[in-house]
Amino acid sequence: MPYERNTLELNKLLKYREKLNLTQEELAEKAGVSTRTIQRIEKGIEPKGHTLKVLAKALGINENELKENQPETKSINYKVAKHINLSSILGVILPPINILLPWFIMKRKNQVNEITKQIVSIQLFYTIIAVVCILLSPFISRWFRITKQLTLLFLIASVIINLYIIIRNTIELDKKQNLYIKLKFNLI
Repeated sequence: MPYERNTLELNKLLKYREKLNLTQEELAEKAGVSTRTIQRIEKGIEPKGHTLKVLAKALGINENELKENQPETKSINYKVAKHINLSSILGVILPPINILLPWFIMKRKNQVNEITKQIVSIQLFYTIIAVVCILLSPFISRWFRITKQLTLLFLIASVIINLYIIIRNTIELDKKQNLYIKLKFNLI
């Protein structure tokens, strides 16, 4: 009895290639890559950079559709995304909570998508920058002979900035279902 593959188990490249009835050799020629590259990707190596771009073009799809780690969540629950974003407020004073709580809710509610990953990434990035500024403030005070309350000012400013980011993104999620303040990269 011949072995039938379950399409849910198929690698994304293999699924798209078979949908177009292309052999590995035909796709390799169409994309301008080696057949061995196609074989490696179909065995689980994730395509990146130029290879990802030419394969997506050859298949007539978006590059994100070929990424194996791309979440399969088709719809984003914006109400949950707003709750994830607002949960960061609880950690404004205690920075690890502003990262851990949104991440935990994101995982628990199974809402791992570009928006929720951005929310956690923003908080992680903010925390790194705030900690560096606060740690450098005593040195900056000495170098520029500024008042010793500079650390306190950095702390207050970082809390206000983070509150602004959280509230502004919540408003934007409510109005346009997108983030107003976002990074060009994800840290998670």
